[in-house]
Amino acid sequence: MSDNVIIFDTTLRDGEQSPGCSMTTPEKLKVAEALVELGVDVIEAGFPIASPGDFEAVRAVAQKFGDRATICGLARCRRDDIERAAEALKGIAKPRIHVFLATSPIHRQFKLKMAQQEIVKAAVEHVKLAKSFCDDVEFSPEDAARTELDFLCEVVEQAIAAGATTVNIPDTVGYATPTHYFKVISHLKQHVSNINRAIISTHCHDDLGLGVANSLAAVEAGARQVECTINGLGERAGNAALEEIVMALKTRHDYYGVETRINTPKLCGVSRLVSSITGMLVQRNKAIVGQNAFAHEAGIHQDGILKERTTYEIMRAEDVGYIGTNLVLGKHSGRHAIRSRVIELGYQLGDAQLQQVYDDFIALADKKKNVYDADIVALIDNRMNVSADRWKLVRFHIAAGTGTIPTATVELRDESVAPPTTSDTTIGRSSVTFRDAAIGDGPVDAVCKAMERIIGITAELKDYQVRAVSGGEDAQGEASVEIIYLGRRYHGKAISTDVIEASALAYLKALNKALGEQPSEATAKGV
Repeated sequence: MSDNVIIFDTTLRDGEQSPGCSMTTPEKLKVAEALVELGVDVIEAGFPIASPGDFEAVRAVAQKFGDRATICGLARCRRDDIERAAEALKGIAKPRIHVFLATSPIHRQFKLKMAQQEIVKAAVEHVKLAKSFCDDVEFSPEDAARTELDFLCEVVEQAIAAGATTVNIPDTVGYATPTHYFKVISHLKQHVSNINRAIISTHCHDDLGLGVANSLAAVEAGARQVECTINGLGERAGNAALEEIVMALKTRHDYYGVETRINTPKLCGVSRLVSSITGMLVQRNKAIVGQNAFAHEAGIHQDGILKERTTYEIMRAEDVGYIGTNLVLGKHSGRHAIRSRVIELGYQLGDAQLQQVYDDFIALADKKKNVYDADIVALIDNRMNVSADRWKLVRFHIAAGTGTIPTATVELRDESVAPPTTSDTTIGRSSVTFRDAAIGDGPVDAVCKAMERIIGITAELKDYQVRAVSGGEDAQGEASVEIIYLGRRYHGKAISTDVIEASALAYLKALNKALGEQPSEATAKGV
């Protein structure tokens, strides 16, 4: 049995199915690049048949990173799905087609209306079809954890005989427990005659909070691929979290005795990137990457840590790239100091990006006395998440207070309109900037309504959160919003020492996304 566990990341496919977490193609490329740098073995880039946008995103990821990681496209056991996935992956060095078909009694009866032998026949036929396009084929019997063991063995054995090189055993609805799941994997190893010709994979959802525990139980039973997502993103309660699985295998190597290729000091950075792009905030006490993961409040813990860190820490913060709020820089710090600190924090920025971060740092240092590591990270993440938005905030003015009707005046610039070539700067400016005013329930509401009046759309605000990036009364505020426009969810996030400005920028980012993305076709859900 191999001592290496393949990490199969499905953040771009299953993770994106989280409500409000859809990503644009440029955003998917950013996440894919981060996953490649992290050392992920397989990237499931999307569901090519789901929509033209999903097809283009899978193709873009495949073309850019298909020689550095295995790029996978999901497909139902349907000819059109498989052909579409093959087209998206065409010409790359490491393609994989992942086909799935439900096998549990409840899915057979109510969803598929197919008998057992019909399912076996369909699985074999479509695995062979996928095999005609690429050598690396993965088969998933959807809802395997609720499938009769004898039938599951039959389907898996026939899929391997048809050419599947990986057989994934999904706990699609998060129903299994660790002991139950261990027995399922063990039963397959003992009763599928050709199981040694394929890698056993696990794909666990977290509906009972057992996604990671079940995945680890499968590894213990002999699975050598784990399907997971950054921050545990995914449908309903999410998937098994990549960072938790990887660090469990690393920290308890004495027990599991297996390795991964993951460059663990990049874990926190990738977590922050995915959180920033999807708008899904990471809870403070989240294992491995949460803000409190390496914080100690109790006196007895602090005393132990001061004497010997391993008394209360089983991992080193630097092993996962954890960044606290250490004071590092002030307004007189130079560009070289910023460059050195950025490198120490684990970022590699080009000269242009570094200059932008430095300019942001100087502006921030003029507003607050002390700049912390967390502030630097927020500035970097904010710059790395810059998109070519149509509308930009130029300025705003707020009138609010007790006994006053909150009023906002806003000026936006339309980047899609080129100003005329004229020496009259007033004409040039007025041709691309627009002003309007609105009242609201509060200053933030007034700003948002004024922006909507200028842009000409009205969205429904579903979620709005503000948090401090670091400590102190002058801390930067990070605003995160989620809106619904034409039935679809969009999110935006921004930072500023002024929380109203951060809120306005976040709301504008969400509006820009809504304007820039046409509603896509209904997607078929995967395993």
